[in-house]
Amino acid sequence: MARLRVYVTGAATGGAVCVLLGLSGCSASPSSSPPPSYSLGATALTPATVTAGNESTSTITVTPAGGYTGSVTLSCGALTGANAPACSFSRNPIAVSGGAASSTLTLSTTINTPGGSYAISVTGKDGSGAAPSNGGQSLTLTAAAVIQHVVVIFQENRTPDNLFQGLCIAPYGSPAACGTGEDQFDIAQQGTNSAGQTITLAPIDLGTAGSDPQNYDLSHAHSAFVSMYDGGKMDGADLIACSPAAECPPKAHPNAQFMYVSPADVAPYLAMAQQYTFGDRMFQTNEGPSFPAHQFIFSGTSAPSSPGAQYSTYFASENLTGGSIAGCIATAGTTVTLIGPTGVEVNPGLYPCYDHPAMSDLLDANEITWRYYTPSAGSIWTAPDAIKDLCQAETVDGALACTGPDWTGDVIIPESQVLTDIVNGQLEQVSWVIPDGAQSDHALINNGSGPSWVASIVNAIGSSPYWANTAIIITWDDWGGWYDHVAPKVVNDGVSWGSGYIYGFRVPLIVVSPYAKAGYISHTTHDFGSILKFIETTYDLPSLGYADAYADDLSDCFDLTQTPIVYQTIDAPLDAAHFINKTQPAIDPDDD
Repeated sequence: MARLRVYVTGAATGGAVCVLLGLSGCSASPSSSPPPSYSLGATALTPATVTAGNESTSTITVTPAGGYTGSVTLSCGALTGANAPACSFSRNPIAVSGGAASSTLTLSTTINTPGGSYAISVTGKDGSGAAPSNGGQSLTLTAAAVIQHVVVIFQENRTPDNLFQGLCIAPYGSPAACGTGEDQFDIAQQGTNSAGQTITLAPIDLGTAGSDPQNYDLSHAHSAFVSMYDGGKMDGADLIACSPAAECPPKAHPNAQFMYVSPADVAPYLAMAQQYTFGDRMFQTNEGPSFPAHQFIFSGTSAPSSPGAQYSTYFASENLTGGSIAGCIATAGTTVTLIGPTGVEVNPGLYPCYDHPAMSDLLDANEITWRYYTPSAGSIWTAPDAIKDLCQAETVDGALACTGPDWTGDVIIPESQVLTDIVNGQLEQVSWVIPDGAQSDHALINNGSGPSWVASIVNAIGSSPYWANTAIIITWDDWGGWYDHVAPKVVNDGVSWGSGYIYGFRVPLIVVSPYAKAGYISHTTHDFGSILKFIETTYDLPSLGYADAYADDLSDCFDLTQTPIVYQTIDAPLDAAHFINKTQPAIDPDDD
């Protein structure tokens, strides 16, 4: 019998040869099986976004194939950067035999974890070094940073039209940057006076020295607000009183209220406004001058009494009458005018020592540390001196002085200590920073150093570990009598909270933080209550129930999930050493 030999090349299987030759009784050899292996699977992170200090989880599943058995060790790709999320597994390694097995991946953050998106690659390796057949699994975690320090810098007496005209003027800014568009600064170059004339704003120096010194001041009393507001027409700025007479209309400055500060004098402010967040709808809460304004930034109210008590529906509306020392250490006979819900001022007023709750009460009750940096006691700019619980008045060396644990521990004189506290790692969780008159931007008493003063604080924080988790909020206490073209929303129904005295004119707002929106212009309506509400939101505090209860919380100014902004030093003519080492006595504010 002849024998047939068949040579098979290529990839033909035994079964295929049988079919090809039509042979009966021919059996195919079994086909080869895939080698044993395993694959990885990962569920979406839950939650996908976490606030720093919290965790997110995913189920990691190892699925065998081809009869695979073994022990698989899971790992995360390196998460780089200080305080980056940490990766851990509930079971590791995972024994795999006969079916899928799983482990819970936990991504843990600390309160110091920076905001931003973190890419995580999960992979595995068994005892023989084999990796998953389908490669690693990619996950993304978004972390929201936690603000741990809030610094409120409170300058004096400016409007956006007056102080930030440089945002619209080359080379400091651009005309195209200003207008009413979504991405434009709403800053006007001209205004209307009470005679219906259009007045173009003109430049003037910031301080009392230079080629065109700002050697006059404008009234910022409640009556000045009423004149300029003019029922919402904003055409009465020229009716605001000016002093001294030799520098005022119709003499040296015929349009004294219609001025803007020379951009070169405020370059540090312009740089911060352009790099971080600028608010062009920030309004002072009150319709008047510094003493009540400083009460609002610290307490959300200038009411003399707690809710339900006599005068609790009234507000302190002016500065001092009959004395030059403010607060609970004022001399006998010193009063402050009150204003009622219908907008009518009441004289004589009350002694300027009040018992309303303040933000310090909320902070103390919740063990949040705070400090109030100020040049002197008894100033209309030193808000705690008018709060009975904080300034416990006692006679010392023949004169009244503030005493008590909060005053001794939390009210810091002089204000320049904030700079050394930052350097020494002693910044508390919440800080208010009040300037000396020389660096305050207040007309007639400032020497032009305000922008350097603010820049020195911002630079100190920016070059320190505090930058990673600090929000710096810079604003001005009142409009100072300068023209501004945006009308506030006045409440004068006789019933609503604040009726008769809110809201006042625009003041500038700059928010500086690694999580401030970069180059952002906030058109959201804010007031001093917004700053207090931001503090309450940041530290999970209840509401004081005053301006904060009716305000937003500045949330549109921040993106806590963005990659943190790397700090760049703000150039300024004077550095921190100038303010730390100054020897001149504090310049107290005026009383108009």
